[in-house]
Amino acid sequence: MNTKKKALGRGLSALLDGADAENGHGVSTPVIAFPLIDIDEIDANPYQPRNTFEEEALNGLAESIKHQGLIQPVTVRKLENGKFQLISGERRLRASKLAGLNQIPAFIREADDVAVLQMALVENIQRENLNAMEIAFTFEKLMEECQFTQEEMSEKVGKKRTTISNYLRLLRLPIEIQAGIRDSKISMGHARSLLSIENNEAKQKELFQKIISGDLSVRQVEEIVRGINNPPTQKAKKTMALASEFDALKKNLIHKTGLKVSLKATARGGSLTLHFKNEDELRKIENLFQ
Repeated sequence: MNTKKKALGRGLSALLDGADAENGHGVSTPVIAFPLIDIDEIDANPYQPRNTFEEEALNGLAESIKHQGLIQPVTVRKLENGKFQLISGERRLRASKLAGLNQIPAFIREADDVAVLQMALVENIQRENLNAMEIAFTFEKLMEECQFTQEEMSEKVGKKRTTISNYLRLLRLPIEIQAGIRDSKISMGHARSLLSIENNEAKQKELFQKIISGDLSVRQVEEIVRGINNPPTQKAKKTMALASEFDALKKNLIHKTGLKVSLKATARGGSLTLHFKNEDELRKIENLFQ
């Protein structure tokens, strides 16, 4: 029993206010029964934040259910029309339908809309295979529908407030970048760097495309972002242009003389040094000025 409670995680246990999924000793959402119910009598959960399920994994679960049956019950609540509404376990429900089952075991809970929303969303948050955007949308929905602050969210789901904040910030990115995160085209590290480009959606989109086409690392993107956020001043640009001219001049002198050349710029001008190793090279320098 203790192991099962621990597996639920701090967040779900807190939301259930101490309810025990096996014996129903809770206050707000007690377990009524554990019957087999018709799959056709179960309506989808309108609060389900997840809308994509990996087909291969779903088919694999369906094959397992065909041979072993559904081991872990889904959780539902009874509706006024006599049907049931799914609270959690949509992946199991979908796989059971693929497996051809007509009935599945279920926990039946008494729960209002807020309790259903909290249980469904927190169950999703605690899954390891959710993508970053699914987690971000879940946090946002919990905060909006349940009027949670980030601090309260932290307590409910057992994650640091800064972690929650980082996920919520993803929702500020352009839609096409959010889709890229969802489809694993870029990582959370890439996304955080893009978020550092403030008030410039065009630059964010441009760099997003460069990340994909150039397979840029997070470190490379961070370097590019630093350049975007801290563009060189006019003085710095002038210095860079001058340095480029000096470099071109130095290469030209080396090519024409075949000698080692040192060229240094200073605040008041600079210095040009032609190096020679022997008398012949010295004569070559002398001829340059005749």
